[in-house]
Amino acid sequence: MINTKKFALVTGGTSGIGLELAKLLGADGYNLVIIARDKQELDQVSSELTTQYPIEVLTIQKDLSDNETPREVFEALKAKGITIDILINNAGQGVYGEFTDTDLERELAIIRLNINACIMLTKFFLKDMIAFNTGRILNVSSIAGKVPGPYQAVYHGTKAFVHFFSEAVRNELRKTNVTITSLLPGATDTDFFNKADMEAAKIVQEGDLANPADVAKDGYDAMMAGKDMVVSGFKNKVQIAMSNVTPDSKATDNMRKQQEPVNKS
Repeated sequence: MINTKKFALVTGGTSGIGLELAKLLGADGYNLVIIARDKQELDQVSSELTTQYPIEVLTIQKDLSDNETPREVFEALKAKGITIDILINNAGQGVYGEFTDTDLERELAIIRLNINACIMLTKFFLKDMIAFNTGRILNVSSIAGKVPGPYQAVYHGTKAFVHFFSEAVRNELRKTNVTITSLLPGATDTDFFNKADMEAAKIVQEGDLANPADVAKDGYDAMMAGKDMVVSGFKNKVQIAMSNVTPDSKATDNMRKQQEPVNKS
């Protein structure tokens, strides 16, 4: 039986930043809807969360890179009479390599996941939030969205979209009690780099990767405070500040040096 507590939806909530955000929501008493592709991971996380917190966890095994999935998710929750009070668009993927060498179909799937799913879920659930004049949305962008990224050209482009999309819609909501927050993490110790085939990059081999729990806490606190955006981590704040006053060509070159393979001459 579904209780009367509020519901939060987290995409990609079975690992990394998404899982840490789910834990924070559970600790605050929110029932959860978690969307991911792996049923075993969904079942495991659901069991862990319901054991740790007095909440209900609904799991949806879906691939958000499928164009129809966001609509199916929305309609399924509507049919259950579930209203989403907090939406966290966290799911995202990248692919590593020079653009002329990377697989086009994989990149198009990444665009559908990182951009299309974010747009569609925001569109569907935002209308209900406006009707009730309450609600919070956290869109996980990246510092990659503020600087062009050689070897991850498509990923950086999608994260730039997520950030500026969030800022634009937030401005449209300025006369409501609904907020949208953009979270901009840097390189974080998650499975992202493995899935993107990026283990050889300098930023992974030599970088100081952030703790996903710290990143999630920064994003969660900013969302709950109704802030427009948060750059997670002092080092990343400095990098963004520097990139804002650095010519794009130079900032792009600096990013290339961070992301190129460690053995590249």
